[in-house]
Amino acid sequence: MPLPKHSPLDHLLQPLICERFLNDARYREGHLRVVNALPERRVLGLHSPEIKAVAKQLSREGGEVVMSDGTHRFCANGAEVISAFEAVPSESLCYEETVIWGYLINLEKCSLDERLAMLGRYVPVLDNWAVCDSYCAHAKWMARADKVALWAFLEQWFDSEREFEVRFAVVVAMCYFLNEDWLGRVFARLNSLNFDHIKSKYKTVKGKPKVAQQGIVQGTEPYYVRMGVAWLLATALAKFPDQTRAFVRSSNLPEDVVKLYIRKARESLRTRNIIAL
Repeated sequence: MPLPKHSPLDHLLQPLICERFLNDARYREGHLRVVNALPERRVLGLHSPEIKAVAKQLSREGGEVVMSDGTHRFCANGAEVISAFEAVPSESLCYEETVIWGYLINLEKCSLDERLAMLGRYVPVLDNWAVCDSYCAHAKWMARADKVALWAFLEQWFDSEREFEVRFAVVVAMCYFLNEDWLGRVFARLNSLNFDHIKSKYKTVKGKPKVAQQGIVQGTEPYYVRMGVAWLLATALAKFPDQTRAFVRSSNLPEDVVKLYIRKARESLRTRNIIAL
């Protein structure tokens, strides 16, 4: 699939592209390697502060959005920008726009039901670890939300066949449900994951490519779900070491996920001195 030449916010984002990304091939390659978007997702090369600033501006003041038919739609506020994003094919959005979409949802002043409805239309667009994790980390409203309602919303994504819908549920659980009240339910959900059932668009390769290639991973599919579960477990180990070890020993988790968890626990300053198993 050819990359779209233009996207809804091109006129806002193009002037903010990092000069080094444009002019330094080595820097650009490093940026693309870290983000690791799918080949069909255009990456412009903006830094996080610029992306956040655009989202805040659109949330407060709105702005002009170019629709897929080339028409220009003026949006008066963040909610109207979100509606415009929902109206265009998701493949026409660049990487930075998918991040901005998530920030706008988090910035909206609305009821929980309204926010979850917007989020339900956004989660299927997630196709990259950086977009997924950035959204979850900045969704501070989840810390204050009705946990029963939020968990009920997460259930559908734990059951998904799509890699980043499942990772979304895992990362939200890690960020906002690792406490005594919810730990058992989080572990039960991890134990019920069917890794063979989850589909990935990423291609698995052996060895690190000499040149950055978007859409490849070095690990078993679905790589980003496996890494997300390992990350959650290492985080849980820091808070609840006994319960986490007991769960991992008795779980149905694949052997490679357990190995990833042990590796992450050893790499973290918080857990490197805690026995993982």
